[in-house]
Amino acid sequence: MTRKAPALRLLAALALAAAASPALAGQPVQLRPDVALHDGRVTLGDLFDGAGAASGVLAATSPGQAVVLDATRVQMLAAANGLEWANPNGVRRIIARVGVVPAAAAPVAGPAAASAGSGRPGRSAPVLAWARDLNPGDVVQPDDMVWSTALAGPPLDAPRDSDAVIGQAARRPLRAGMAVSTRDVARAQVIKRDDVVQVAYQAEGIRLVLQGKALSNAAAGDPVTVLNTVSKKPIQALATGPGQAVAGPGAERLRASLAANPQFFASLR
Repeated sequence: MTRKAPALRLLAALALAAAASPALAGQPVQLRPDVALHDGRVTLGDLFDGAGAASGVLAATSPGQAVVLDATRVQMLAAANGLEWANPNGVRRIIARVGVVPAAAAPVAGPAAASAGSGRPGRSAPVLAWARDLNPGDVVQPDDMVWSTALAGPPLDAPRDSDAVIGQAARRPLRAGMAVSTRDVARAQVIKRDDVVQVAYQAEGIRLVLQGKALSNAAAGDPVTVLNTVSKKPIQALATGPGQAVAGPGAERLRASLAANPQFFASLR
């Protein structure tokens, strides 16, 4: 038995070393400065340098020329696949485009770029205009807007930056060529009445998830009433994403975050 003791201690030490190995931690990655949309797909390899074996994991799909990704969801997807993105710059939205497009040539460039491109100095200041028709509920994508100098003047609530509108949903039919107004859009609904919703309740290390039916519409961060299909009792929760809500202490923490930062969910769609 005495001869076996050193071997057992050695095995125990190796086990502890393996448990503490940095290889088990997430692999640090950096967001690429230009994210490309290939064949309607965006993968973790498109998003991050050094994604390694997780490069092929699908992050988003889009039939158009661009797609907007929520940075928080990308961060969670990366973590679930062994990658650690610290998001040191506090990015809220990530825009992936077909090909690699220099910022100055992007469809929604800044007003200065639009003015320089017009070749007609002296015209009125550039105004954001709709590049295509949108139906109610359509989520605004980066290439849905262009800077125009052909409009007589901006509306009083015209956004100064396309980022204020991207990811929001059209409130009414919008026609190409119209000036963009913040009254035209609202936060996109992530839950609709009668949708099946997963409600998470987490407290003191215990996490429960139940399924219910939404009794109202809600955007991310909005209160939503969910009917427990088993007990037939309503649950007051907060919408967090498509078909997802949180109740209990988690909802209280989320309310506190929203009170401190009203734009907490601005990037969800």
